[in-house]
Amino acid sequence: MHAYRTQTCGELRKTHVGETVRLSGWVHRKRDHGGLLFIDLRDNYGLTQLVVEPEAPFFSEIERVRQESVIRIDGQVVARVGDTINPNLPTGEVEVRIVGFELLSAAEDLPLPVFGEPDYPEDVRLKYRFLDLRRDSLHRNVILRSRVISSLRRRMIDQGFIEFQTPILTASSPEGARDFLVPSRMHPGRFYALPQAPQQFKQLLMVAGFDRYFQIAPCFRDEDARADRSPGEFYQLDFEMSFVTQEDVFAAIEPVLNGVFEEFGNGRTVTPAPFPRITYADSMLKYGSDKPDLRNPIEMQVVSDHFRGSGFKVFASILESSPQNEIRAIPAPGGGSRAFCDRMNSWAQREGLPGMGYMIFDEGEVKGPLAKNIGPERSEAVRAQLGMKAGDAAFFLAGNPKDFVSIAGKARNVIGKELGLVEENAFRFCWIIDFPMYEWNEDDKKIDFSHNPFSMPNFDHDAFLALGEKDAETILGITAFQYDIVCNGVELSSGAIRNHKPEIMLKAFEIAGYGADVVESKFGGMLNAFRFGAPPHGGSAPGVDRIVMLLADVENLREVIAFPLNQQAQDLMMQAPSEVTEKQLRELHIRIAPPITEKKG
Repeated sequence: MHAYRTQTCGELRKTHVGETVRLSGWVHRKRDHGGLLFIDLRDNYGLTQLVVEPEAPFFSEIERVRQESVIRIDGQVVARVGDTINPNLPTGEVEVRIVGFELLSAAEDLPLPVFGEPDYPEDVRLKYRFLDLRRDSLHRNVILRSRVISSLRRRMIDQGFIEFQTPILTASSPEGARDFLVPSRMHPGRFYALPQAPQQFKQLLMVAGFDRYFQIAPCFRDEDARADRSPGEFYQLDFEMSFVTQEDVFAAIEPVLNGVFEEFGNGRTVTPAPFPRITYADSMLKYGSDKPDLRNPIEMQVVSDHFRGSGFKVFASILESSPQNEIRAIPAPGGGSRAFCDRMNSWAQREGLPGMGYMIFDEGEVKGPLAKNIGPERSEAVRAQLGMKAGDAAFFLAGNPKDFVSIAGKARNVIGKELGLVEENAFRFCWIIDFPMYEWNEDDKKIDFSHNPFSMPNFDHDAFLALGEKDAETILGITAFQYDIVCNGVELSSGAIRNHKPEIMLKAFEIAGYGADVVESKFGGMLNAFRFGAPPHGGSAPGVDRIVMLLADVENLREVIAFPLNQQAQDLMMQAPSEVTEKQLRELHIRIAPPITEKKG
């Protein structure tokens, strides 16, 4: 017989009745029923109920064993009968009567419970993550993550992609988030950077002629945490393809994502390929976001013409004051009650707005202050444009869209949830395309990249090379072959068709204020490679953590990562970051300077 087990704790079935077995695992919980002691024994694979009779010579010893101690038992499999059968447990038709017992490792008093999974402070959970990982939900999520990664890898290989590993120690980049820097002992005063993404390396692989690359890539960014963004490090399904258009990239990754979500979605419906394509401009207009949740059917519309020169002076004057100003409507199907409209107004006030104008659509009549001010003819025109029926409502926001688009998007989400319009048990994918290449930085009074600086502008190349300072308006209107993939309001990845022409790349960075010397210094390896024949290429990098978060139906990435950092980018279990010795600092030619404080005065 094996030293520790003949079966796992999730393996025994009615067909094993009468067999002598050996099991090892953790004491999940203990129950004393009239002298009989019941123990749920747990391992990675499941639970098995054990029974200990008072006559057993080891009864008092096993009775003293604490929860989460590790034990080994020998016993006979017996059938459960009647209401003792547990239909919710795969092993619920049997139990094991213990005839032999050994304590393999005693547990001390637990700092957090494993059985029952009550809410517990996150700092305790992260400090004792090895215990937290024993809890069923988190254990299940981490196993799901492993299976999702295996499925992604298999599906990419089946599509002809080759898996590569790119360097972890690389050069710092002037674009993107803040780098994690690594001092070089062999080159005093110089630093490596951990890669924010394998961006340059995967493009260089295309220049090297490998055609289809992928990897499950670790990425490192020194940025603040939030629920859908892990501080420090994260993983993505990074891929790149040569001789492709934007549509080729979409066609390659859509079946991978659709397949994974169907495989692990527990019956939830998944958008079939091809996924909808929505321009950035349309997404911001209709959904108030560049990561729309398409489970919510509400689409906003511009209704400015119905208020221009109307009796509602507030909106009319807003439209007259600037050609950029608009009136946008948020339909609320089924929201046509005064109570709901008042509730939404209160919500808007909590968000910092004075309120939201609204109309309530009744049979043959439109109600509300706005309707009274603009009159029945204009109100009916609004109803007709929005397709509203009796019992519906609509809310209105006015001004420069860039000032209110974010709150409009939030309002759309709140209205959809409040009215029960959001589709349940579904994963709804879409592509957001045609992102602006550049944006205006009001603080620095300059043009900046708005998305990926390595993207190919969607603009005539000769005309692009001729652009100058006088063409700022034209530049800010240029879109790029950049795209995001979004699922249920969560951005899974950004991607692009890459700028593979040196002269276009130098011009693109020049427009954003980077001289040729900076580009040569920071991206010289890639730029030089392009001078020796680069294929048109593009790719993307869906986030593994976010994919698993959606499939596990949790709202925090730390629930799908085995050993995450906390909100302050600390590892409470391993006590990182930590101080290092003077000897280590000397070897790296580093001296710790006191923190810089602002002078008062």
